[in-house]
Amino acid sequence: IPESGHKYYLQFSTEDYRTGEDAGSCLATVLYPKKKSPPVVSIKCSRTKDKKEIQEEDNRLYQRIRHQTKPITGNNIPDSYGNIEPALEPVWALAVAGSSSIMWEKSTETLGYFLAQVKAVRQWMRKDDFVEFDYTVLLHEIPTQEIISCHMRLTWLPGLPLKVKHVCASQSHGLAEGSGAESGSAAGASAEKGAHF
Repeated sequence: IPESGHKYYLQFSTEDYRTGEDAGSCLATVLYPKKKSPPVVSIKCSRTKDKKEIQEEDNRLYQRIRHQTKPITGNNIPDSYGNIEPALEPVWALAVAGSSSIMWEKSTETLGYFLAQVKAVRQWMRKDDFVEFDYTVLLHEIPTQEIISCHMRLTWLPGLPLKVKHVCASQSHGLAEGSGAESGSAAGASAEKGAHF
């Protein structure tokens, strides 16, 4: 699109990242503006799970986290063999959802990102009903093959937007700061700007 950027039309299928089950199909348009800013995304999906089922899954995940008597901590998730301890699956699920907002914000037409590993995670015990975690996540940058380290603070309560604040650093790019607020359940997302932390 002259003066605006490149617009892409996509049709793709989705799957549950844990079970591999079909999670529906989507139609999307993605505009990469000429100026350096996040892509503009419009997306419509048909889901194989209804909203109530997604809310129930969110609630089960939330209850597993809330019923901990000590703060959850962990390192190297998954481990070097690709394994995730069952007790750490909820924090991995939140890392997948939270890091997607960072990846969305950092992606360009020529660079993409995948969550490679949670290097470290620590839960903050709160007096209210929210769950809160500090993460150090490693993002794999494609096609450069660089590993980007990001500090991410994630706050969540089912039924409310997932809030994500982050700061990323890399050797070749220097310090890249950013902060986003992930909107939606742990199962869905769109992003908007938030305050630095």
